[in-house]
Amino acid sequence: MNRMKPLSASPANTQGFTLVEMSMVLAIVTLLLAGLVPTISGQIEQRRSAETKKQLEEIQQALIGFAIIKGRLPCPATTSSNGVESPSTGGTCSNFFDGYVPGATLGLNSLNEQGLVLDAWDNPIRYVVTNWNSSKYTTADGMATVGLSSLNPTLLVCTTSTGITATDCATGEALTADTGVPVVIFSTGKNGASGGTGADEAENLDGDRFFVSHTPTASSVTNGEFDDLVVWISNQVLLNRMVTAGKLP
Repeated sequence: MNRMKPLSASPANTQGFTLVEMSMVLAIVTLLLAGLVPTISGQIEQRRSAETKKQLEEIQQALIGFAIIKGRLPCPATTSSNGVESPSTGGTCSNFFDGYVPGATLGLNSLNEQGLVLDAWDNPIRYVVTNWNSSKYTTADGMATVGLSSLNPTLLVCTTSTGITATDCATGEALTADTGVPVVIFSTGKNGASGGTGADEAENLDGDRFFVSHTPTASSVTNGEFDDLVVWISNQVLLNRMVTAGKLP
């Protein structure tokens, strides 16, 4: 009876990659990964931007809801007010132009240990409210006492910081009505609360009534110049909603 001999592995079957072949494989893998990293990074940033834009929209609606219930807008929170507007009863705010969204007062989520609402980059979202006419917008029934036709909220949003004067944006650069808006809300974007190197981001953090909003360019994001996400509530929208709810005549 013939027994079949086991096949012995040939040299061709046992030979592994040579160093040259292995280096070529590693080079190809490296090139593939290098091409994927920017794509993945870009997708992550797009997702964070979309999440933050949704947050800003939710904050807009929460602020309008607060105004409908209370007859006024809330004051901004401070870093030490635990997410509560400061002062907690409204009126003359502690920091009209350099505060944060009062997340605890509005009942919002995504709060840090200080009670501040965080964007998708884990930076606190900023909230600015007008101090027009002795704080009428943040004082209970303050808007009602003035009357619809006289309300003049004064916060201005421009497309650039260049040419801003003491009273207005540069000619043709205003995004808001001449009388301004009562509320500006913004995320400081990926580069965070420290701001970028450009004048447009510096304008949003300098504590006055002027703000800048424009679409970031690829070069401006790369150079850390401008990636803020800025929204606002127009005077017309706020007043119309309050009139509909019976809070204003």
